[in-house]
Amino acid sequence: MKFRILGIALAAVMLLAVCATAKDTKEDKTLKIVYVEWDCATASSNLAKAVLEDRLGYKVELLPVTVPILWTSMATGDSDAMVTAWLPNTNKDVYEKYRDKLEILGKLTDGARLGLVVPDYVPLKSVEELKANADKFQNRVIGIDAGAVYMGLTEKLLKDYGIDNMELIDGSDAIMTSSLAEAIRRKQWIVVTGWSPHWIFGRWNLHYLDEPRGILGTEEAIYNVARKGLKKDHPDAHAFLSRFSYTGADQLQRLMAKNQEKGADPLENARQFMKDHPEQVEAWLQK
Repeated sequence: MKFRILGIALAAVMLLAVCATAKDTKEDKTLKIVYVEWDCATASSNLAKAVLEDRLGYKVELLPVTVPILWTSMATGDSDAMVTAWLPNTNKDVYEKYRDKLEILGKLTDGARLGLVVPDYVPLKSVEELKANADKFQNRVIGIDAGAVYMGLTEKLLKDYGIDNMELIDGSDAIMTSSLAEAIRRKQWIVVTGWSPHWIFGRWNLHYLDEPRGILGTEEAIYNVARKGLKKDHPDAHAFLSRFSYTGADQLQRLMAKNQEKGADPLENARQFMKDHPEQVEAWLQK
């Protein structure tokens, strides 16, 4: 009888241990996705959130951050992933700095590029013409966030081309686009730090200024990047983000444009995208 009681007790202890282990190893389905509040990053981050929450059962926190924190937060494990890494050119230096702690998961889209942009009614074709026409632009180039790699490249461009009579103005994506809208309304000359994909090219007639020295780089791609260890901690999220992609830059640009409509909610637009493209979403989720 004593042995029987002892056996039951041991079995109970083992069962509790197994349950405790299972509980300890159960995936914590919460994720932190970081992004800078650029329109392209906002659109893609909300789409990733919608799929992860609605189809995979995660709880996703979208964290708007500055450019330096975008990368350091993943390298330190304070965030899990982002969907806006421009490679191999724009984000090359910061990626190389943290590459041992990061993993490139997959390509979001091709067709990405940077460049100084003007309305089509501005007849200039090259950045080499800016210096002679600086006064028509009020001696300004309208930029974005001060910490953005793009801003540093634009400073280098102005210096290398000897455009010493124009100032690069810090701002944000929103300030840049609103400044562009106001200038076009008034038919004024304006030059901004633009990029593709971006909804502005669907809204107005614009063109890039040629930049013969290639300081702003050439066409590249946008990638999804995660902290090392994401696959072990969140295998389903890792698999999805490895497949998450657009059919082309124009598809992302259309989603960005919808987010500019009055009263638009980027998360609801992301969910509508899922309804409109069910086969594409299923391809992202296949095992």
